[in-house]
Amino acid sequence: MMLKKEKLKKIKLIITDLDGSLLNNSGMITTRTKELIRKLKGKGVIFSFASGRLYSALKFYAEELDIKAPIISLDGSFIQSYPENNVLFQSFVPKKQVIKALDFSDRFLLNIALCHPSAVYFTERNSVIPQIMEKFGVKYIEVESYDNYLENVLEIAIASDFKDNVKFVRDRMSFPYSIGLRASYYKSQSHSGVYYLEIRKKGANKGKALLKLCSHLNVRLPETAVIGDWHNDISLFHPKALKVTLSNGIPELKRMADIVMSKDNNEEGAADFLEMVWKAKTS
Repeated sequence: MMLKKEKLKKIKLIITDLDGSLLNNSGMITTRTKELIRKLKGKGVIFSFASGRLYSALKFYAEELDIKAPIISLDGSFIQSYPENNVLFQSFVPKKQVIKALDFSDRFLLNIALCHPSAVYFTERNSVIPQIMEKFGVKYIEVESYDNYLENVLEIAIASDFKDNVKFVRDRMSFPYSIGLRASYYKSQSHSGVYYLEIRKKGANKGKALLKLCSHLNVRLPETAVIGDWHNDISLFHPKALKVTLSNGIPELKRMADIVMSKDNNEEGAADFLEMVWKAKTS
């Protein structure tokens, strides 16, 4: 316990996932959590996010918590400072691959949207996108054509109830048919019979983004704490960082974690950890 207390006292940077970790299931940050973040910032602790959400969907929470540090978004595909909006890292899908995905969507009558850092773009033919796409807090913008939006694409998002067609496109947008892409296929949990495909450039993840952020902030990994709960947080659990998950964390993270909180995201599990850091720093 003494070793843990000393490690907590040395924490200079806390990076947390949002959904299932810092946020409760209503998408809210509790008053207690906000107050603890404010007090820790007063002790010189830097606070930021590492989320699967688009950057534009994180700005609200950055404003709410008065975050003054770069934010890791889209699972490490984009790192941008807030509020200055300076880009530290970006991983865009090559234009020719975007065109290829659009051709497939037309051929197989799939709904498709192009995700940029600031918004998700869709056309009239894909007007169902805002209703069925499971992307929280983003701005959806309808455009006449995708022609002017083929560059700066962080993610190609496809949705359809034609399961076999979506799986076919997944295969054609993956190795060996397509090089350097990561295509993730999954079934919707809130829209019955809808299947999703998310296509990004390969190589970016939360863990690599964490290393970039620590270097930028001149903070050592042993002085960093990370909080996560889901599969996309596994890379974030760097061996040298203090790794924290909540009671709702997946088994893989619980095995990797240095600290497993007894409460989940609806019971202020993250706030309990923040209080542990606060007590260590004020003792």
